Amino acid sequence: MPTPTGRVNRGPAAAAGNRRAILAAARRLFAEHGYNVPLHTIAREAGTGQGTLYRHFPTRLDLALAVFETHFAELTAIARDAAPDAFVRLWSHLLDLVVEESAFIEMFIDARRSMPGYDGGHRLRVLVEETLPRAQEAGLVAAGLTTADVLLAVRMAYGIVVTTEGDEDVRAVVAGVLPLDPTP
Repeated sequence: MPTPTGRVNRGPAAAAGNRRAILAAARRLFAEHGYNVPLHTIAREAGTGQGTLYRHFPTRLDLALAVFETHFAELTAIARDAAPDAFVRLWSHLLDLVVEESAFIEMFIDARRSMPGYDGGHRLRVLVEETLPRAQEAGLVAAGLTTADVLLAVRMAYGIVVTTEGDEDVRAVVAGVLPLDPTP
């Protein structure tokens, strides 16, 4: 039955499309405005109501985890490539995420606080551990570089992103955080 506005309520038939629209809007708005973008803004951008958003994602963290699971899938695909440069590509993509979507790190922080069993940090560690030795054996990164160094560099990069002022080229500054040059 048409609603007074002339729109037809498609009910459950619209659920999958609404979910995709919410995720796409959330990804864009998290990237543009950070993790704390108002959820009503995401719902409006997705063309849904807040009730629809909350039916799919009861909390901000639920929404962020769903959005950022695509990032883990991308990072995992890179790490699964047996090529020696997989670590270099993993690091580059991770830096892109930190620079372009600092909400990715903010979600990690919230998940660690609210979900004691959240395994995102462990999953990231495993991806680095899988790729770093191959890059070192190929001479693409310093032999002494450790997984702990890489994870610390991610945290440092986030700090640079959130404290940058003005027109500074954040990507260039962040890229200097972890030298990939194999020379000491």
